[in-house]
Amino acid sequence: MKKGEKRVYPVVFEKLEDGYLVYVPDFEINTQGEDLADAMDMARDAISLAGMAFKDDLGRPLPEPSAVCDIEAAYDGADVLLIDVDFAAYRRKYDQRSVRVNVTMPSWLNEAAKEAGLNVSAVLQGALKKELDLDKYVS
Repeated sequence: MKKGEKRVYPVVFEKLEDGYLVYVPDFEINTQGEDLADAMDMARDAISLAGMAFKDDLGRPLPEPSAVCDIEAAYDGADVLLIDVDFAAYRRKYDQRSVRVNVTMPSWLNEAAKEAGLNVSAVLQGALKKELDLDKYVS
C-alpha cells in the first residue's frame, strides 16, 4: 500500500438493543459496537484489517468504495455512514512483522559498524524511513 493511501467507504449501521450491528458492503464483512462511536471505530478497524488481507493474503486490490446512494437504496431505511480509513497508517501501527533482508556492503564497512557498536538493521531502518519521508512515524 502506498504512503497516505486513504479511502472512504459507506458502512451500514443497524441499531440493536445492546449496541450496533455494522456491515461493510464493499468488503462483505460484519462487526459490531457497544455504541455508535465504538461501532464506527470497529468498522474502521475491520476495513483496515480486511484491506491488508486483500493486499497481502489474497493479492487483490482494494475494492473501490461504492456510491452512498447505491448502498442507501440497497439497504432501505438503514443508517449509512461514511468511514475514512488510512490503510498505510494502519499498517504502520499494527503490521510489525520483521522480515529478513539480505544486504550487501563492503566488508570494511561492516567491520567499522561492528567496532562502533552500531546495529546495522536499526541504521538501515532509520535511513529508509528518512529516505521515504516516514521518519516522523514511530516504530
